[in-house]
Amino acid sequence: MAAISERKKRILAVVVDEYITNAEPVGSKYIAEKAGLNVSSATIRNELAELTNLGYLEQPHTSAGRVPTAQGYRLYVNELMERTKLSMEETEEINRSLNLKVQQLDKMMSDVGKLAADLTNYPALAMATYTPDTIKRFDLLYVDANTFIIVVLLGSSKVQNKLVHLPFSVEQAMVQKLSTVFNANFTGLTEEQITPLLISSTERAVGDTMGLVSAVAGFALEVLASSKNSQAVFSGESKLLQLPEFRDPDKAHHLMNYLSDAEHLANLPGLDFGDDVKVLIGPENIADELRDSSVILAKYDAGDGMQGVIGVVGPTRMDYSKLAAKLSYIADGLSKALAGGKTDAFPGFGKLMIKDKN
Repeated sequence: MAAISERKKRILAVVVDEYITNAEPVGSKYIAEKAGLNVSSATIRNELAELTNLGYLEQPHTSAGRVPTAQGYRLYVNELMERTKLSMEETEEINRSLNLKVQQLDKMMSDVGKLAADLTNYPALAMATYTPDTIKRFDLLYVDANTFIIVVLLGSSKVQNKLVHLPFSVEQAMVQKLSTVFNANFTGLTEEQITPLLISSTERAVGDTMGLVSAVAGFALEVLASSKNSQAVFSGESKLLQLPEFRDPDKAHHLMNYLSDAEHLANLPGLDFGDDVKVLIGPENIADELRDSSVILAKYDAGDGMQGVIGVVGPTRMDYSKLAAKLSYIADGLSKALAGGKTDAFPGFGKLMIKDKN
């Protein structure tokens, strides 16, 4: 996309700011008063027409003003949006809510999502997943000729065990040998790294023709799979109905039904974005149900190897700067609180990967 002039950027910023506030198309007269460009209304109308042709604005009706498109919002977020600093009252409200509720959160996503919805006044989503665990140590304990116990110590310090009954006899030396081999070759591996090839090659190395290696490896895979617990919830659904864009109950319910499905939430970027805050605008969302909506996400550390995401969902006409600042601040607070740190002194809102206004 070709670069646009600073004057066009200024006009676009005025249109977005006003449309976010009032949800009404913005006309050239208002822009002439607010943009401070010292140019005629005719010049502004020409610039609006060019911004429309370039895809940054659209004109709902022939005689109406302009409204931003998803492309216009994206340019606004990337280049034009001023970084919002939360007021003392806003930070105190967030801190107060976290202090009151953090002891009850217990890392439950429903509570985290409700907290985000209450503090932003937007429908909110919350997701969390444990980082892939590994096995730190294997202990195979011989009981008798037909029985042994598998004990595994995970990197997260959790211990799992299983009693194995065999329909055949096995010598104690073989069980001890397997313990040594598994500690040498299977520790520090994720579930995906324990492959059929590794299992079969280990069977050949120890001369196992009875399926003992497969039994131990199978238990290891079960333990690692169960450690990858994840949750996703949607909270504050009724807040959609307060927004002008979702006053149509059918439209609101269509979106709410989609977001109420945890599998659908799992298709959002989740934990795989590098920035502290991620903004998805309209068609940038994968799902068709979200193509008229925007999603703002922020990551937090829930402790014990769990990574979380909080976010809000709403119309493309959202106050991206304000909401990004709030979500970042809440995420910072959750990271400190759920990790056992102090909850009475959070830093200012975290680093946002958004450029200051030129």
